[in-house]
Amino acid sequence: MKKVLNNDEAKVVQLVASGDLRLSANQTCWAAQDAMEMALAEAVAAEGFDLVRAHPYKEDEGHGFIASQREGIEVFRNVDADAPLIVAEAVWQYSHHVLAGLTTHRGPILTVANWSGQWPGLVGMLNLNGSLTKAGVAYSTLWSEDFTDDFFRTELRRWLKTGKVKQDLSHVRPLEDVTVPPKSAQLGGQLAAELRLQKAIMGVFDEGCMGMFNAIIPDHALHGCGVFKERLSQSSLYYETTQTSEAEAREVYAWLVKKGMKFHFGKDHATDLTEAQVLKQCQMYIAAVRLADDFGCDTIGIQYQQGLKDLLPASDLVEGILNNSDRPPVKSRDGKRVLYKGEPLVHFNEVDECAGLDGLMTCRVHQALGQPVESTLHDIRWGEAYGGDYVWVLLISGAAPPAHFIKGWKGAEGFRQPPMYFPNGGSTLRGISKPGEIVWSRIYVENESLHMDIGRGAVVELPKEETERRWQNTTPQWPIMHAVTYGVSRDQLMAKHQANHIQVAYADDAKSADACLLAKAAFANELGMKVNVCGGRTRKKGW
Repeated sequence: MKKVLNNDEAKVVQLVASGDLRLSANQTCWAAQDAMEMALAEAVAAEGFDLVRAHPYKEDEGHGFIASQREGIEVFRNVDADAPLIVAEAVWQYSHHVLAGLTTHRGPILTVANWSGQWPGLVGMLNLNGSLTKAGVAYSTLWSEDFTDDFFRTELRRWLKTGKVKQDLSHVRPLEDVTVPPKSAQLGGQLAAELRLQKAIMGVFDEGCMGMFNAIIPDHALHGCGVFKERLSQSSLYYETTQTSEAEAREVYAWLVKKGMKFHFGKDHATDLTEAQVLKQCQMYIAAVRLADDFGCDTIGIQYQQGLKDLLPASDLVEGILNNSDRPPVKSRDGKRVLYKGEPLVHFNEVDECAGLDGLMTCRVHQALGQPVESTLHDIRWGEAYGGDYVWVLLISGAAPPAHFIKGWKGAEGFRQPPMYFPNGGSTLRGISKPGEIVWSRIYVENESLHMDIGRGAVVELPKEETERRWQNTTPQWPIMHAVTYGVSRDQLMAKHQANHIQVAYADDAKSADACLLAKAAFANELGMKVNVCGGRTRKKGW
């Protein structure tokens, strides 16, 4: 594959690769990216085109990624704005590194990812897709295991000829084409009226995590739902953490251990999980709850990456605890009140405000219907067929509540966060999600307004060996959910989904899950969102 751009060559397709902000991640993941680009170049060459990089491999840094917004702007100054462009991703990437250049690119844009769980390239591409949709940039998208399959080759050929890709979106139905029972419509309308009248506060500990432009809801769109941001600083969270006593932290730690959570400790801070890291996380948990109470927040999101990673252990254990109803009690500073007693303090990982609004709505719908109120976002990390189903690997570093796990707190484990991303360590909150019926959803921004895609599915239990294999092919320290999306294939979800994240919540049974979906869809519709119902009620039955 050619490594420099030559605009004089005929039939040239340009390539850019957005990377991480962290040098360690870019260096570690480069080999996978390089292998992907080589396979992609062969596929492009088979169609009579040359694939050329618009930016070189950086010998001094040991990778070939665009690693900052400024670098991306400089790269795009040398890109032919009218020529076809592929954004190739085998890793997690920061969308804002390339977003500025893509907003003024006039030629056809194709985002491409390899179908691999090793590094989160699929996650990165979906984030970029959602960011482009929010920014109003036209693009097409493709993915492949090895770039030789018929679907990929056929659609690549179509894109090279027409600048567009044909995707199957037959699983998507506007809410107005779905029969919503009067009870569900009434509940949705009631919840929407209450939210607009009473209003809610979304506490945002620094906005715009890891380049996720798609995760920021414009204020005017959020205000229309009756929700308003309290813009908080992570420096406040850091300070409050330092002001929380170790004695209080040890009470939280003892509560977790008594509940059955198992921590896997070592001695080396740089590579192992240590008790000191967990105690600091317990202090952060107390601090987050108290700050939320100070500002009257109904939901909060901690950015952590970047900024806090240089000061504190990971926030992920904190986030998962917050999203659970059964969690260590936190008292006000004067000791007179238990804060948010007996309920989750809904947390949205990586300050994904779309997930925050979704989680807030989910909690209210499920509470009204007497269903489990815990929800979380997950990364759409990867997946493979198993036992006649396509089973997704939904994985996230934080926010997953133990109520979702097999055996609850007794099924929860704490491992050190990978040093590549988390220099100060900290415990994960790992578990295997229990089998059951779920509702999945995603709120996203398009044309300056809010939209929601929502569907039904199930969590299935896989053999221990298969779960372990999937963990080892992704990130074994993180909580995992084996999910089946009813009536939505792998490629259909990839073609339509507008985010790296997907929101999931359990219901007691299929009938209850249907009721939750319909009420939540009606709730969103009453708030002014354009709602799409995706897939069916079951694997074979539609709406």
